[in-house]
Amino acid sequence: MPNQTDIAAGKDKGEWGEPFAPDVRTRLYLWMSGVFITSLLLANILGVKLFRFELFDGSLPVEHTVGMLPFPITFLLTDLLNEYYGKKAARRVTYVAFAMGALSFVLIYLGRAMPIREGIPGTADAASFEMIFGASALMYIASLVAFLCGSLLDIYLFGVFKRLTRGRLVWLRATGSTVVSQLFDSFIVTFMFFIVLQRITGGEAADAGFVAATALTGYILKFVIAVALTPFIYLGRWFIRTQFGMRPMPPETA
Repeated sequence: MPNQTDIAAGKDKGEWGEPFAPDVRTRLYLWMSGVFITSLLLANILGVKLFRFELFDGSLPVEHTVGMLPFPITFLLTDLLNEYYGKKAARRVTYVAFAMGALSFVLIYLGRAMPIREGIPGTADAASFEMIFGASALMYIASLVAFLCGSLLDIYLFGVFKRLTRGRLVWLRATGSTVVSQLFDSFIVTFMFFIVLQRITGGEAADAGFVAATALTGYILKFVIAVALTPFIYLGRWFIRTQFGMRPMPPETA
């Protein structure tokens, strides 16, 4: 039997086979998983900054968190993972992303607890660091819970729509599953942050009407983004087909 040195050097290939060389499907899965997890983490971290711009000469103000920039990427990748790898593979990425989000929360918490040295150019002082990472702690938890629920519902509905349409109407299963799942996501994250977590931490829970209005505003934005992403579903399918030679999974196994 080869020793660890031989294994590390790739020797004795006759018994152990070639060194690890993932096939094209595995490589694509790894890349998609990496982008998915990165998008989720950045959505939670960037969520402390709000943006606002006005449409139609100020008659339609649009205001939300900067976390909405990377988060829609998870919509797109969830559907493509479901399409080409099936619901189990899509759920696996969702669970890993959730676990990495939880790990990031723990590491951020430990970073906040570390004693700080101030006065070094290019580094944050205690107030600035706490303002960014401390203020987002409760929202981070609410976002993770909502993400897990919304993503699992998205994966389930995608498969349902795919079976009902027998693999046709890509736009319906991609956009339809996202539109429905993000309704739950929006209300879960808002309810968790403004009511549940506030009560757990001793804060003051928000009025139910305010919570409903805030959730609806967030959902409308996610709805528009989900519809706008529909062409990118077709673009992603074209890219995967032409560059990797892969075909979508049939409805009965997706």
